[in-house]
Amino acid sequence: MPKIIIENLNHLEIISAETDRKVIELIHENYIDWMHACGKKGRCTTCKMIVVSGTDNLSPDSEREEFFRNKGRLNNSERLSCQAKLQKGEIIIRVAEENKFPHMVYSE
Repeated sequence: MPKIIIENLNHLEIISAETDRKVIELIHENYIDWMHACGKKGRCTTCKMIVVSGTDNLSPDSEREEFFRNKGRLNNSERLSCQAKLQKGEIIIRVAEENKFPHMVYSE
């Protein structure tokens, strides 16, 4: 079963029975706040996640992710949670510092 671990949210685990789902959908379905200013359309980078491990378990970069990567707005360890699909296995991610909500308590 696919699993997301959000490292800087106290290693919060999200387990899904389904594969090939957008990461942000799985996060929101589990009632976890995650920034997304453009409505999950891949038009900004506010939903970016830092992928600590498990990159191979995600779908290939989307056209929008390549666009932002070429503009220097995503580095090699970052993906857009509204574009990346969890296809199998486990990923460990972090909320980017600039995308943290003030009402949430983050761990390190």
